[in-house]
Amino acid sequence: MNKGREQPVVAICYDFDKTLSPDDMQAQGFIQSVGYDIKSFWNESNNLAKQAEMDQNLAWMYEMKKKSVGKTLFTRQALMKYGSQVKLFPGVEAWFDRIQDYGDKVGVNVEHYIISSGLKEMIEGSKVGGKFKKIFASSFLFDQNDVAIWPAQAVNYTNKTQFLFRIEKGLLDMNDQRVNDHFSPAQLKVPFRNMIYIGDSDTDVPCMKLVNSRGGYSIGVYDAKSNDKSKVYKMMRDERIKYFAPADYTPNQTLDCLVV
Repeated sequence: MNKGREQPVVAICYDFDKTLSPDDMQAQGFIQSVGYDIKSFWNESNNLAKQAEMDQNLAWMYEMKKKSVGKTLFTRQALMKYGSQVKLFPGVEAWFDRIQDYGDKVGVNVEHYIISSGLKEMIEGSKVGGKFKKIFASSFLFDQNDVAIWPAQAVNYTNKTQFLFRIEKGLLDMNDQRVNDHFSPAQLKVPFRNMIYIGDSDTDVPCMKLVNSRGGYSIGVYDAKSNDKSKVYKMMRDERIKYFAPADYTPNQTLDCLVV
């Protein structure tokens, strides 16, 4: 490779819940800590969203805040601690460094990104929270005592696509309005053809469709324990993904072979 020439960048973008972790992050400690069973919590949250014509993510964020009163701390540190309890699929913990090392060997700079409707603070507290170039996810505003007081960001399945354009243009600041500006191909940091999107369900479809339509690669994953392939089969039929694989990130498994 010529000295001074920048290496091409490959961006691998991941959903989190049911993509890197086998369950919703809120259901792995937080919901139980406020005295609710998982089904009841989501039923109440979804009913609130329906009755108030409210974004579902804002509804569960409201319910987390409301139900924590008098039962558990609702600080950044507490949310990160709940995140540390989140389980991960096989091989996830070693995946990010291993794929970056592979990229270095073949002359490619690999960057990992999260694009998730889940909670940023919990993802940051997870065992892999420090592995990402940027975490685009729902998040809270915190007061001077680090107590969550208001939603700062709510990421849903439709507005997820904006983050792909931010990655493409290298504009990772959420308030950088240049994301709407025209960029020539030479100005793009990560062309869509250099993107891989890994997700598990309908909430990932807009991102998957966008990446596919612009020359990138979308991969659907499913939990090998349940072996339920209904969602990935549907995404294949609808041409949302080009490949699917079990959510197993260990070496020499199907997902590993597809990416490297």
